[in-house]
Order: sequence, then structure tokens, then C-alpha cells
Amino acid sequence: MLRLGEKIVIIADAFEQSLPIGDYGYLIAYDRNPDNAFDYVIRVPQANRNFYVTAEDIEAEEQLLVLEAERATHEALIDYALSTYNEKLFHHLMNGEEVEVEEIEAASPESLSQADFIKQVNLRAWI
Repeated sequence: MLRLGEKIVIIADAFEQSLPIGDYGYLIAYDRNPDNAFDYVIRVPQANRNFYVTAEDIEAEEQLLVLEAERATHEALIDYALSTYNEKLFHHLMNGEEVEVEEIEAASPESLSQADFIKQVNLRAWI
């Protein structure tokens, strides 16, 4: 559950009420009415309005920043695996295969020729 006053980001508009998706807002109240579909009341300063929203429509800013950092790290590791021709690291990142860290670091870049590795990557990406 989110805290009052917490900075949030609008990520969806479930009830199509013209929410400014992607804008920041602040949680100003909980909606405790059991007959209501909405969970929170938020204030969006850019729109100069209050909105009733569901829990699925908003996300805490800190959580979104953590998810974005994890995504950027994952993409950087994929780029590193492709540039060093580290097949074990690449398969670990793409398939989630369990591989020991020592095996990833010990994998020699010359174990597979560059053309063969790129061919395999393109085949798996195409499938």
C-alpha cells in the first residue's frame, strides 16, 4: 500500500477518465468506500486536478526507477556478452539458464567463431 504524500507516476487509465499517463502526481487520500472501484485520490499538479484512480493505474516513483535500472543493466550485460562473444553469459541472460559465475568468466571468447555466434543469435532472435 502506498503512503499518503508519496510521489507517484500514472501508468495506466483503466476507466478511461483521461488521466495524464506518464505524469507525476501525489497521493492525497485513500478511498475507503466499499461501493467504489477506486482505491486512491491523487493530485496532479500539471493538470491542476484531483483524480480518483485504482491501484493498478499508479506506481511509486522509486519502484519505477528500480525497474528501469534493472532493465538498463540487463541490456548492458547483453551488449557486453555480444561484444565479447561470451556465449554462456548471453544464454544465461536470454534464457535464464543456471550457469556458474566461474563458468561465465572462464568462457573463452574464441570458443565460437564470430560468424557462427552471430548466426546463432540471429536464428534464436528470429524464432
